[in-house]
Amino acid sequence: MNGFETMSAEIPNATSTGEQIARFVVHAAVHAPSVHNTQPWWFYGADHEIGVHADDERRLAVADPDGREMMISCGAALLTARVALRYIGIVPKVRVFPEAGLPTLVAKINWSDTAPPVDYERELFAEIPRRRTHRGGFDAEPLPEGILAALMDEAFKEKAALRIVGDEAQRRALAAVVEAGEYALRTNSARAREQSKWARPPGSARRDGVPTTAYPARPVRIEPNFPSRDFAHGHGWGLPPTGEDQLAWSAGVVAILTTTGDRPQDWVSAGQALQRMMLFAANCGIAVALHSQPLEVPQLRDFTKVQFCGGAHPQMVLRFGTTDQTAISVRRPVDDVLF
Repeated sequence: MNGFETMSAEIPNATSTGEQIARFVVHAAVHAPSVHNTQPWWFYGADHEIGVHADDERRLAVADPDGREMMISCGAALLTARVALRYIGIVPKVRVFPEAGLPTLVAKINWSDTAPPVDYERELFAEIPRRRTHRGGFDAEPLPEGILAALMDEAFKEKAALRIVGDEAQRRALAAVVEAGEYALRTNSARAREQSKWARPPGSARRDGVPTTAYPARPVRIEPNFPSRDFAHGHGWGLPPTGEDQLAWSAGVVAILTTTGDRPQDWVSAGQALQRMMLFAANCGIAVALHSQPLEVPQLRDFTKVQFCGGAHPQMVLRFGTTDQTAISVRRPVDDVLF
């Protein structure tokens, strides 16, 4: 039983009021992944319409001056809203950036048609409250056969591409780029201060930012090494180690999510592809780790584009694998984001 089925009395249907549908959809959408769990969005609900807005006040002004990561986050929320609507039998029609004078209005979702959800859509919906971003290494077991091709298909559905980095030399080269990005960001005092604003100490009552239950207390060695961000700032916060100590954990399957263009519309597509893949992976028992550090440094992003992406625009570095570590995240309540 998933987190939404436990509230079965509150699950609407296609004939429910606009307010009931909007609350249900937004309750799902806020579970989307976002950079530093900033949750940079707000929504409005009207009769047969839901709007997704970017909250520019939650944009990372230093790390994300163009709003690329903010729009990827909003794209993930948009995909989640679409999945929630399909779960209750509504066929959503989406217009991205529908009003030229409102650049923060990411999308309008309207509907008039209904159709029962298929099993695939129900399975994606069930993973919305369970999906978590993994921060660490993976077990050594290979992924089930056919999973990578399926993940590539999921990205393609949202006008993005998942490029698997299978060559070992390329994997190590990309790991070095991620390490360089992490080092560059860690040694930039303005970026470090900005990141610290979204690192919640133990016991914090905040419903945004990265809690200590979302990352390991002790960095683990990954082979090849893909470092995660240091949200603990040396305080020792985080989850205790699980299982037997290992000299090195697997990096898992390494990939890059790309788009052919690099406009806000493409960033939203990347976010929708990211969340679709993460929900599909979660349903298959696969965890996903994300690395945006090198893509926040213009020179490293350009290098990644040329060396690993064949000229396509890199939007996120990902790793896929299995793990028994479970992170616990936080989300703002619906009343804080629905208007």
